[in-house]
Amino acid sequence: MYKNWVQWFEIPVYQFDKAKAFYEAIFQVELQVVDLGALTMAMFPPEIASGALCQGEWYHPSSDGVTLHVSVADIDKALQQVEPLGGHVLQAKKQISAELGYMALINDCEGNRLALRAPY
Repeated sequence: MYKNWVQWFEIPVYQFDKAKAFYEAIFQVELQVVDLGALTMAMFPPEIASGALCQGEWYHPSSDGVTLHVSVADIDKALQQVEPLGGHVLQAKKQISAELGYMALINDCEGNRLALRAPY
């Protein structure tokens, strides 16, 4: 079994521009927009993550599915931006362990549940 076997992830969105701005601000990255006709994607930089925000008829945001755990450089700074950008903090920052660092649980501006992770 591979240590990191996830190849690609897709985060469903309805309000594409709002979601793109949310993720760019929270994760301090620039997403590349790709229009595939029936599907529009905002891809994360490949050196950071293999995935994209996706808008299309078969993509429906939900807080009931898989929870993606995403690293952030500064969890406190990221959490301060969540609600002003239209998201919600579901669980405040807490320490998992000394080895694993900290996490917080949020809903993005589309209602998708994410865990933010940081070493401190």
